Amino acid sequence: MSGAPHPPLHDLSGIIEALDKAGQLIRVKSEIDPVHQLASVASHFEGRAQAVLFENVRGHEHPVFTGLYWSRSLLAELIGAEEKKLASHIAGKVAQWQNDPHHKAVEPQVVETGPVREYTQPVVDLFKLPIPTHAERDGGPYIDAGVVVVSDPETNVRNASIQRFQLVDRDRLHINIDAGRHLQMALDHAKRRGETLKFSLNIGVGPGVHFAAATPAEAAPPDTDELGIASVFHGDPMELLRGDLPGVELVAHAMYSLECEIEPGEVADEGPFAEVTGYYAKVAPRPVVHVRAVHHRRDPIFQTILCGKEVWNSAGVLGEASVLASVSKQVPGIKDVYFPHGGCGFYHAVVQIEQKRAGFAQLAVLSAMAAFPPLKMVTVVDEDVDIRDASDVEWAMTTRMDPTTGVITVPAVFGHGLNPTFPEYFGAKIGFNATFPFPKTYSYERVRWKEHSIDGLDIDVPEPGAPEQSVVDKWTAAERAERAAPASSTSDRRSSGVAG
Repeated sequence: MSGAPHPPLHDLSGIIEALDKAGQLIRVKSEIDPVHQLASVASHFEGRAQAVLFENVRGHEHPVFTGLYWSRSLLAELIGAEEKKLASHIAGKVAQWQNDPHHKAVEPQVVETGPVREYTQPVVDLFKLPIPTHAERDGGPYIDAGVVVVSDPETNVRNASIQRFQLVDRDRLHINIDAGRHLQMALDHAKRRGETLKFSLNIGVGPGVHFAAATPAEAAPPDTDELGIASVFHGDPMELLRGDLPGVELVAHAMYSLECEIEPGEVADEGPFAEVTGYYAKVAPRPVVHVRAVHHRRDPIFQTILCGKEVWNSAGVLGEASVLASVSKQVPGIKDVYFPHGGCGFYHAVVQIEQKRAGFAQLAVLSAMAAFPPLKMVTVVDEDVDIRDASDVEWAMTTRMDPTTGVITVPAVFGHGLNPTFPEYFGAKIGFNATFPFPKTYSYERVRWKEHSIDGLDIDVPEPGAPEQSVVDKWTAAERAERAAPASSTSDRRSSGVAG
């Protein structure tokens, strides 16, 4: 996509077309089994600045797409941002919405027609959707990239979120609702009113809608329609369609939209599923979802997300944006934030600070934990440390952190229930102040090389992998045999022509 116009972010089909034209779409043409094989094949390309389209999914008419979020460089290029400034770019978009969430330019619009209603199943049959089974011990096929759009029964305010849905029957799913999300609040309100909770599940949406749904609850209060964030990314109001169920709205440009209903209190076993942690989420009783209608485009493409880098990026970059925006308002000198993959893109934040006063680094630790409650660990480093280089961060920890004062522990606080160290969503958190003592002294002056250009210098740089002749190749067969033979006397070695 380099040098080409950016594709419209509201329509996944336009994005896939742009990726194809730019050589950033891998097409798998062989027949692929959606049970385990699809995820396995996709994992071979994980992390590349290319997405994958499975054109021939066994037993299904329509293709499956994955990989849109597993490369930060691809994602940054797609939305018109620099890779290292991805978090600040997204934070700026969210802040634009936060400044006036009720402005007509960002409020979603309900329109009369849209691609997602080009076809409606006469009888609901979820088995016709190419829903894959990813990991070996997954409890079955899962919809893991769908965006829930719901209106709160008491406030009528829209909410968007990403949850996992296990396919159980032709018209039934089981859902895991992540604690702390506004969807649980809406379900509680429906229960209090003696009503069912109705919503749409939209699969195959653009990054704008995905970002709106992944924005942490702390950055999008329940009295605001966070789908306005999608409008900011789209550059136009996001479009919705009325569903068949009362109060249900569909994402107009989604590939699929399912109209769903939950009866509060009706639960059944859900799980296991390969989650963001790299572990399997446990089986537990969770809400039952009845699917009342299935709409899709004439030629839909089913989107799925692999557990791993794609989840770490798609969730982490929104967490980074939220922490960067929030902590910057509370602690002066914050430069950047990064959620490394070693922390599952969810549980560890590395915060870069230009220290203004002693103690600000410790405040940054606590502020980051409050801005993004799933965090388990926060590391704060100085502005001369590359927060995206694990070795550089480790260097700061080993040469600048004082273990007696630089380790901050917070016991028994709310965290993320998918992390096994947070049973029932409670556990301990830790922060590391890996900054130099303020004010800085000469002892902490970092070694730097004086800049000199190599332009115009006569330097012979051989091409990697194509040396003229390696040292081994210069040995004669006799010399190699001599080196391989047992040691003999010095005179014997010299007589063979090999120096002693």
